[in-house]
Amino acid sequence: MLTVRKSQERGFADHGWLKSFHSFSFAGYYDPQHMGWGNLRVINEDWIAAGKGFGTHGHRDMEIVTYVLSGSLAHQDSMGNIKAIPPGDVQRMSAGTGVQHSEFNHAPNATTHLLQIWIEPNVTGVVPSYEQKTFLDTEKQGQLRLVASPDGAQGSVTIHADARLYAGLLDGNQSAQLTLAPNRKSYVHLVRGELDVNGQCLTAGDAALLADEIQVNLTHGKDAEVLVFDLIA
Repeated sequence: MLTVRKSQERGFADHGWLKSFHSFSFAGYYDPQHMGWGNLRVINEDWIAAGKGFGTHGHRDMEIVTYVLSGSLAHQDSMGNIKAIPPGDVQRMSAGTGVQHSEFNHAPNATTHLLQIWIEPNVTGVVPSYEQKTFLDTEKQGQLRLVASPDGAQGSVTIHADARLYAGLLDGNQSAQLTLAPNRKSYVHLVRGELDVNGQCLTAGDAALLADEIQVNLTHGKDAEVLVFDLIA
């Protein structure tokens, strides 16, 4: 079964300095039909205005992955990390027993565009930790590059969750496939461009929710950037 959710069907919040699409219920957006998919709980597509950001706030027992699309995000946390996250980097923060952090766009005249992803952990109460790695476009071109996994396979960031996240860039005749084990779900989020997922056409911001499928087939990309999740059912 494959269900397409169009970009405009997502929740939307406009705070002036922050514009955000919510794929699942979050903050003031509540939709009982979209509370998550498998152990994927949040995908927020955020645009942060120049000189603005999220002040210090807390999380616990959640795996948080940040994927910057344009601009740069400044991260500071109670673990002592002070980092800049550019496009191409994947940041993982395991909140565990509790962490405080802030996220800002310090650019004077450029918007930061990013995806913030929350995945429910398979173990709680861990010591908070942070990891950030760069994945070049050449690693993602014409294929799915593993960027987050439970075991850090293939140089991916390590998450405390039964989930794997892949990133890909597909154009023209390029194609990619991901085989799904029984009793797994997949969530495909198209970041930009156009792409067919198992024969269904997606455009930027659209998603495909897959259950009881054995494979994810990505074809007919047009300047497509895509994230593919392998999740518990």
